[in-house]
Amino acid sequence: MMLPTHALLGLAIAAPFVVFAPELAPAALIGGFLGGVLPDLDLYAGHRRTLHYPTLYVVASVPIAIAAALIAAPWLVTAAFLLVGAALHCRMDRYGGGLELRPWEGTSDRAVYDHVRRRWRAPKRWVRYDGAPEDLLLAALAGVPLWILLDGPFRWLVGAALLVGGLYVLFRRRLANAAPVVFDAVPEPVDDYVPNRYKQ
Repeated sequence: MMLPTHALLGLAIAAPFVVFAPELAPAALIGGFLGGVLPDLDLYAGHRRTLHYPTLYVVASVPIAIAAALIAAPWLVTAAFLLVGAALHCRMDRYGGGLELRPWEGTSDRAVYDHVRRRWRAPKRWVRYDGAPEDLLLAALAGVPLWILLDGPFRWLVGAALLVGGLYVLFRRRLANAAPVVFDAVPEPVDDYVPNRYKQ
C-alpha cells in the first residue's frame, strides 16, 4: 500500500486519544504517524526487508504499550504507538501487492520479509497494488474522519496525505513506465543504490 495510507492508518490508531486522553493525544498521534512511515524508509535499501519486521514490531510493542498504560508518560505513549504503527504497516504490506515495479502484473511472490521465519511472505493482493483505487479508498476511509476529528498541524498532515495519495493514484502507472527511463540516466556511483526493480 502507498505511504499516505500507512501514515493515515498510523494516525487513525492513535485518534481515540483525542477523545479519551486528550493530554496524551499529541504524543500518540506523533508516534502513530511516525510508525506508519518508518518501515518505508528502507525504500532504496532492501525495501520491505531492512526496516520491515512484521513479527518483531508486534513483540516489541507489547512491553512498551504495557509500560505506557501504567505510567502514561508522553514519550512512552509515542514509543508504543510508533511500534504499533510500524507493526500495522508491515502487516498491511502483506495484504497489498508484491514487491515489483508493476505490481498489477502479479509477478512477484514477495510482499514483506519475515525475519523470524527467515523467508518472504507472499502478497495476498486484497489491495491489488500500492496506488490502486482501493488503496485510495482505504486512505479516504481513514483520512476523512481524521480531518473532521483533528485540528491544527495534524489536520494539515491529514490533508497533505490525502492530496499526495490522490495524486499518486492518478499517476501510479505512468510513474512505473517513467522509472526505467529516469533511473537509466542516473550517474554511475548513485546507480549502485537504485533497486533493480526500477530498471526493468
